[in-house]
Amino acid sequence: MNGFHYISFAQEVIFASGALAQVPEPAERFGWRRLMLCTSRSVRATGQIDVLATILGDSLVAVFDHVQPHVQDAQVKEALALAAENNVDVVMGIGGGSPIGMAKAVGFQLHLPIIAIPTTYAGSEMTPVYGITHTDEDPPRKVTVNDPKIAPKLVVYDPQLTLDLPPKLTASTGINALAHCIEALYSKMRNPLSTSAAIQGVQHIHNALFNCYQDGNNLDARTEMFLGSHLAGLSLASVSMGLHHGLCHVLGGSANIPHGIANNIILPHAIRFNAEVTAPQLLPAAEAMGLPVNGSNPKIVMEALAQKIHELIGRMNLPQRLRDVGVSEADLPRLAQLAFQNRTVQNNPKPITDVMQLEQLLRDAW
Repeated sequence: MNGFHYISFAQEVIFASGALAQVPEPAERFGWRRLMLCTSRSVRATGQIDVLATILGDSLVAVFDHVQPHVQDAQVKEALALAAENNVDVVMGIGGGSPIGMAKAVGFQLHLPIIAIPTTYAGSEMTPVYGITHTDEDPPRKVTVNDPKIAPKLVVYDPQLTLDLPPKLTASTGINALAHCIEALYSKMRNPLSTSAAIQGVQHIHNALFNCYQDGNNLDARTEMFLGSHLAGLSLASVSMGLHHGLCHVLGGSANIPHGIANNIILPHAIRFNAEVTAPQLLPAAEAMGLPVNGSNPKIVMEALAQKIHELIGRMNLPQRLRDVGVSEADLPRLAQLAFQNRTVQNNPKPITDVMQLEQLLRDAW
């Protein structure tokens, strides 16, 4: 790492058990009077929205509570209209990547500040990126937007909000967080901050994720896992993504696979695909996950890392093959072609010069 260039963001982060109750103080300090909330029906069902509404009182003037996965373009238009109708001055997202992504899309397009309150480990709260799925195209296509102004102004982590997270979502968004660390470590734009955050993130995720999966009410494990996902999001916020995330975006937008599930399936294959180029950068991740590194052949360590992650995914009973989530073998050439045209995929540290490289990876994952 002889040189680096990154952009940091003016964000206030609150991390504490019970932190949800602290939201009014920074809102008052920033002069936010009319808040709009973006969330999903599943978050509404937990009762967390009612609690937040009580905390915010009259300052909560609009709620868009039926966000669908992958931030669909028609819903963005609905939410933009609701925000304009209620003359909001800040947009808040509570939930996983989709509700927070919706808040980011609306806030950015209306030039309004954004508050993010995550309830999963997806990491969107820390990044200056959102994706919108264009449903009028055939097949639907997910397009990402990247701008420093997208990064939420206020991020609130309350581990108590993750106690209701079901085991499958705990596992899939936890692996998503791990994937953030992996891609940050070998990103073409990696820097000392992203690398340090990613290594620590891997260590906390390794320590806590399976414990959270086994016992969702373990607040200590939930707190450590949230810390790991925060560091994962932070590590990814100042770097560029590559093959792994680009391919997951294609699978989400064009094959309707939940982003966390796509991560579970693709991550071990992406590690193997990139190993010959990225092994030096990923050795600290392998060490953080308890693998012997000193004196070992880096290629063998990368295979062990991919296998250890594969086994963790299996222990958490997540899908591990594309065929298990509705992708047919006949779809693979089309998905590979879409991925080959994806800018994020083409930003991979190992050059991708032939669509057959991607088709083979997808066949390995199928």
